[in-house]
Amino acid sequence: MLIFKKIFILAIYLFAFCSSFNSLAKDNLAATIKNKQANVIFLRHTLAPGYGDPKDFDLNNCNKQRNLNKIGRNQAKNIGKYFLRNKIKFDEILSSEWCRCKDTAKELNIGKWETFSGLNSFFQSYSDKEKVLNLLRNKLNNIDKNSLNLMITHQVVIAEITGIYTHSGGIVIYNSHNKTAEEITIE
Repeated sequence: MLIFKKIFILAIYLFAFCSSFNSLAKDNLAATIKNKQANVIFLRHTLAPGYGDPKDFDLNNCNKQRNLNKIGRNQAKNIGKYFLRNKIKFDEILSSEWCRCKDTAKELNIGKWETFSGLNSFFQSYSDKEKVLNLLRNKLNNIDKNSLNLMITHQVVIAEITGIYTHSGGIVIYNSHNKTAEEITIE
């Protein structure tokens, strides 16, 4: 019984150590951006339960798309508060034309944003993959290395550019000049 108690106490200390280490990493986004010389932050839209979009998908009708739920809206608000609290400022904020991405941008509440079709999903072929990626790659190739741009998009787009598959509300920092990427946890 004594050995189980010692293992339990050791596990608690280990958990506390790892939690404090992880929180240090979370609070150091600005330093990580600087160290990686990242000029793009890809943000996957926040939680929109489900998989894909309905068969009657309509880009101009949010009722015919998969949308953020209350948790997703709160997640976006918290990410926006994190950016503001840590003085992460963006030179440009772009969003996919999908409602869940636009709603993520609105809920972030961190500044003016606009849609960019180079961030649209091609998961179910509602957008042409090659057209989307050509637009995005052209944009990435022309971003100043000293700027910081937020791009709110979909998992398939982020994965295609960075090789990283991230969760809803996931953040991937990216250096568009040397094509390096790193997933970051802030929550």
